[in-house]
This record gives sequence, C-alpha cells and structure tokens, in this order.
Amino acid sequence: MEVVYLLWHTHPTGGNENNDKLIGVYSSEDDARSARSRMSAKAGFADRPEGFEIVKYRIGEDNWTEGYFTE
Repeated sequence: MEVVYLLWHTHPTGGNENNDKLIGVYSSEDDARSARSRMSAKAGFADRPEGFEIVKYRIGEDNWTEGYFTE
C-alpha cells in the first residue's frame, strides 16, 4: 500500500488547546524532513522547533477510527 508523510507543527495556545498546522503532504520521509528544515527558520516555527512532527499515513486506509465527542 502506498504511503505519504505529513508534516505537522503544533504549539499550545492555552488551557488544553493546541494550534495545529498541516505544513504539507510528501511522497517521502526525506522530502518531509527537507520541508521541516526549510520551515524551521520561519517566523513562529523558529521559536518552537519541538513542535514539528512527521507522520506516516497509508493511502486508502482509515486513519481515524475511534469517532469523537464534543463538549
């Protein structure tokens, strides 16, 4: 099955909330790492380098299966 690599950046905004940004979707982990390097010097991202995460996703597969609650 084909995979892609998502580059996310997350930082806390207060309370139990986060600000999540999907930077991009890449065909290889190396491409995602290169994007992380490019973005890490940009405003905001440079202040929170620990906020980057690369996530591997399989195409054509359910990636969120639990449902969700609102309150």
